[in-house]
Amino acid sequence: MTTTDWNAAADSFDEEPDHGLRDPAVRAAWAARMADWLPRGPARVLDLGCGTGSLALLAAERGHEVTAVDLSPSMAERARAKLAGTGAHVLVGDVTRPPVGERAFDVVLARHVLWALPDPEAALWHWSSLLGPGGRFVLVEGVWSGAGLSAARLTAALAPFTERVHQERLSGDHALWGRPVDDERYALIARVAPRRRHAEVIDVHLVLRRGDEVLLARRSGTGYGDGLLNSPSGHVEDGEDVRAAMVREAFEEIGVALKPEELRVALVMQHRGPGGQPRTGWFFEAGLDAAAEPGDEPYNKEPHKCSGLSWHPLDALPDDMVAYCRAGLEAYRAGERFVLHWHEDDDAIAHAPRGPDRSIPLPATAVPTTTNTTATTAPDTNTARDTTTGGPRRPA
Repeated sequence: MTTTDWNAAADSFDEEPDHGLRDPAVRAAWAARMADWLPRGPARVLDLGCGTGSLALLAAERGHEVTAVDLSPSMAERARAKLAGTGAHVLVGDVTRPPVGERAFDVVLARHVLWALPDPEAALWHWSSLLGPGGRFVLVEGVWSGAGLSAARLTAALAPFTERVHQERLSGDHALWGRPVDDERYALIARVAPRRRHAEVIDVHLVLRRGDEVLLARRSGTGYGDGLLNSPSGHVEDGEDVRAAMVREAFEEIGVALKPEELRVALVMQHRGPGGQPRTGWFFEAGLDAAAEPGDEPYNKEPHKCSGLSWHPLDALPDDMVAYCRAGLEAYRAGERFVLHWHEDDDAIAHAPRGPDRSIPLPATAVPTTTNTTATTAPDTNTARDTTTGGPRRPA
């Protein structure tokens, strides 16, 4: 129905027993249900599609702070008259995006509203954002004469953001309707699940340089990307910073004992694998000293996870690589420092030479410059780059 339709219906709306609640028995039946559905103590109740305000009045009479919204100015006018003196606020607006600003509520109440909306699921998603911690939905719906919204569909729509849904069948309670009914009428009371902060796995990747070459390891027996080449890598453990994690992983996987100050940040990449969750990878560069003793050469310390190590030219990387690592090394070679790498669900884990490029380089801010001509700063020898290896100099 349009706004005009609801405006036209306002004059006769309360003639239905369950709309106007003029019959004491009907009013008592709804009052008893509302007492069960709403919190015991005073709560902030948002009544969406309030009509003439009958349920909003029952909530206000129980001491709740009520905000009522309806699309129809005529309905809202009658609701204001009915709620006068209760402290309730009645607003005119689209119930799918109620005009309540940044306010939060303890209850979202809606009776016979969702079935009439073009996208009930989208409305519920938005309504969930209006509920504070521990908030709940009180939704009364039904299916009649081929129209309406089934309990199964509404329960499924609530599932992604609620932790418990309680259903009450209302068809058999004739006192609610002022007459016997034989169609499906029900109430769903659903508590919203606690909101969890977004969390991601943090990876560390070693770009170990030997001149123009980088070291790669062939994965084996891990269940992910087995048979493909990847840089030495691993996850940051609880309580670790990313440099400490890289030092640990380098020693555990390839027997190279690095110091934190030998690492240089090569690249930071947020990555999502096919069908997976986002993760953030820190790529660190280190140079292998050409004068290192034979015992300092990297070797395969985890043969149960790796079938071998090999060196490859950075400008001619092999195709049989994990796409995540390949994208990181290509961005590193191109001089990029911050990259998004977002797979589609049907992408392969392996690098696809003729596949779409999923990398999106992110621009970095320019380094601020000064015009101080009275003093100069000596170069930091610890961060000087070795032009022979392309990596940081290893301390003597």
